[in-house]
Amino acid sequence: MIRSARLAALVLLASLGLGACSSSGGGDGSPGGTVTVFAAASLKESFTELGERFEEEHPGTEVTFNFNGSDSLAAGIVGGAPADVFAAASPSTMARVTDERLTADAPVTFARNRLAIATALGNPHGIGSLKDLAAPGLKVVLCDETVPCGAAARKALAAAGAGVTPASYEQDVKSALTKVRLDEADAAVVYRTDVRAAGDTVDGVDFPEAAQAVNDYPIARLEKAPNAPAADAFIAFVTSPEGRQVLGKAGFLAP
Repeated sequence: MIRSARLAALVLLASLGLGACSSSGGGDGSPGGTVTVFAAASLKESFTELGERFEEEHPGTEVTFNFNGSDSLAAGIVGGAPADVFAAASPSTMARVTDERLTADAPVTFARNRLAIATALGNPHGIGSLKDLAAPGLKVVLCDETVPCGAAARKALAAAGAGVTPASYEQDVKSALTKVRLDEADAAVVYRTDVRAAGDTVDGVDFPEAAQAVNDYPIARLEKAPNAPAADAFIAFVTSPEGRQVLGKAGFLAP
């Protein structure tokens, strides 16, 4: 009888312990555990900083990121990849997820971004406009048209009347920029934020047609988020004044 009572007590304690370990929040109601964020490649620098600040403000919470082309991330989410938050580089890419009813709430636009031309340091080919990218022999890299930076570049090039035949199409904006940094391309159409993040490794050229191809960046918690409290807290942090300050420093425009 005593042995049975002790066994029952041990089972009760074990179940309570398991419940405490599986909790995604702190005892004071603050978020905790791991929050997984799928984010567009162009957000890498700013979101990495935001993740570090978020962890500092919420001890016991860890932010893990999957940075990639928005279309690849959306495909992964639709295919069942586990994630808490999706931050895309265009509403059309986010729509691939919302159309499947995979977000918990309507996405919120948290930033905007414009394109720029990235050239080799010193701009040795004297590129000053989109039309200059059509010069014979110039190696130009574009993002694939299926990703937001590629769709925006196509719109801007059409507005400029520039017929550019790229040397390659890249699956995300960072890959396009890397081609220029490694001298594998003379220029790439990327985001201004990526040119800024590259520091003194490339030069940037602005062009007026960028105003006709501005990308809105939406963010949303996913319906099946494993850690919904931390996901909501992270989105609130991204859209807070502190979050906007970090994004603005990176070159993003306010929504």
